[in-house]
Amino acid sequence: MKEILDDVERWRSEGKQVAIATVVATRKSAPRPVGSKLAVSNAGELAGSVSGGCVESDVYECARRVLETGEPKLLSYGISDEEGWAVGLPCGGEIDVFVEKLDK
Repeated sequence: MKEILDDVERWRSEGKQVAIATVVATRKSAPRPVGSKLAVSNAGELAGSVSGGCVESDVYECARRVLETGEPKLLSYGISDEEGWAVGLPCGGEIDVFVEKLDK
């Protein structure tokens, strides 16, 4: 949380809405540990990381929808080791990410 705290506080002081995505579970090898966070403002700004690559962009899009609807989402990502190399995700792990709107 420390890595995103300054950005989140600044965005909120500017009147922006913020969604927080948190890695809540990992299985096998994962690029980021449980507790890793990504913050997304309603202006499209990013801070932190939950994974990288194509997962990060999907979490970003989900966070934007959560900001619009206010409904939290639990996302699951996983890929086999063999498929991972083909698409540039060599870790082959699985992660669950919880995305929620940060309330005042």
